[in-house]
Amino acid sequence: MMDRRALTIAVVAIAFGLAAVVGLWLVRRQGPVLAPDFAKPDLAGQTVRLSGLRGRVVLLNLWTTWCPPCREEMPSMERLWQRLQNQGFVLLAVSQDEQGAAVVEPFVRGLGLTFPVLLDPEGQIGRAYGVWGYPESFLIDREGRIVERVIGPRDWMAAEQIARLEQLLGGAPQNALAGPTSTN
Repeated sequence: MMDRRALTIAVVAIAFGLAAVVGLWLVRRQGPVLAPDFAKPDLAGQTVRLSGLRGRVVLLNLWTTWCPPCREEMPSMERLWQRLQNQGFVLLAVSQDEQGAAVVEPFVRGLGLTFPVLLDPEGQIGRAYGVWGYPESFLIDREGRIVERVIGPRDWMAAEQIARLEQLLGGAPQNALAGPTSTN
């Protein structure tokens, strides 16, 4: 009797495993999906809408001030922003801190961050993107499609990251702000 029960459990487990593998394969096969749109205020109170950034490559980073890995990757994000901001690249760091600007402003000031920081104390963007931990980042192409999801911290100045972003930035930005190209 016990052998039959073990066999049934094994068959069910294998079936679930195969279904998961097929599901992941189908998701990867369908290619990039359109990034969910949102509108949130930055630290100056100006509303930023993701769909308004079409034509640019966007790095969307969801984070919190209490997250050590988030703090770890912020300096490389700042250097990336300084290097690519005038090339059709936008970095949006969306704080998911429930206390909002009261904790985010001192954090940003303390690290000397100059890239756009948005406030989402209700965590709406995190839910829309299926975020389950921090930091989590999404690379969005010029057409507004998610082309990469990054779970955990990353050195955004690593050669392979720069190459990936420069590949996505290739060609003249469609809606980029006017200004000289940064060579930092």
